Amino acid sequence: MSTDGLPAGDRFDWWGQLMREEVMAVSMASERPARFRGGVESIDGPPTTVSALYLSSSSAARTRTHIRRHDPEDYYLFAIRGGRLGLEQNRNTSWFGAGDLGLYSTSRPLKAEFRGGGRPVRVEMIRLPRTLLPLPFDTVDRLLAERLSTPTGSGALLARYLSGILKHAQECGPTELPRLGSVAADLAVTFLAGWLDVEDAVPPESRQQALLARIDAFIERNLGDADLRPVAIAAHHHISVRTLHELFRERPETVAAAIRRRRLEHCRTDLTDPRLRHRTIGEIALGWGFRHPADFSRAFRTAYGMPPGELRHAALHSLPDARRAALSDEQRCRDS
Repeated sequence: MSTDGLPAGDRFDWWGQLMREEVMAVSMASERPARFRGGVESIDGPPTTVSALYLSSSSAARTRTHIRRHDPEDYYLFAIRGGRLGLEQNRNTSWFGAGDLGLYSTSRPLKAEFRGGGRPVRVEMIRLPRTLLPLPFDTVDRLLAERLSTPTGSGALLARYLSGILKHAQECGPTELPRLGSVAADLAVTFLAGWLDVEDAVPPESRQQALLARIDAFIERNLGDADLRPVAIAAHHHISVRTLHELFRERPETVAAAIRRRRLEHCRTDLTDPRLRHRTIGEIALGWGFRHPADFSRAFRTAYGMPPGELRHAALHSLPDARRAALSDEQRCRDS
């Protein structure tokens, strides 16, 4: 949903109503309400919701009166993707920039300043109902409006996971979104518990899901390494190979099968990308961890029903004539 298509004079009021209905009641202000733009992408994956907001420079305030009228009793863990956010809550005040993570609560008064410098502020966030958190609320509240930025580790993993859900949600079936939402919630809980040094309070199931998410991210980052095997994955995460296989037991494929499938998917994407037609099939396969061309060709045919060269040829010839001619010209320029 967005303000696009609405009369300029109605956009700011419409946005305020949307925030009251979808997030929480706040009072909003803008120096240029007639030029305000905003939009939201929201994915409901019970037990949580993952959302992305973009909005013009503006401010918001939630008062005790708002809270008395209605409090959904939610926490929101957010990541800033563009612009800056100034947040004041629970006697903490911080400014957040791109890459920063933070937390706010619907149950305490707050003030927020969105500053985009001429561009929209973009915020990705996950809703965490109080009933979902196995952590003491008075302890969690110490983190409100604090910068929880971590360039690596669970914070970086959580931020990437939220972006991935939002980017690929339309490709997911109705049964997948609840599972993805549950994993996102487990990652968020584990992340907060780490900041509070109360990891023991996190249920074993949540710790397991968070570990699986870290393993998935590690596999994706290292698919091009031909030595990526269960032994290396287990060693990196300080678990036994047996434990690794136990973690994957609930999934429809083994660790090795998951690695092979992801590598083949990347190869298929590259082979059908006309911008990569100058790269040989062998180079693409090697780049995604396939050492032996014969093994790659056999696995590719099994997965997609045709050899890689045939699929590439069909993809190129399905392009419009003008586009294909332009690509041929580009290739000749490279060759010369």
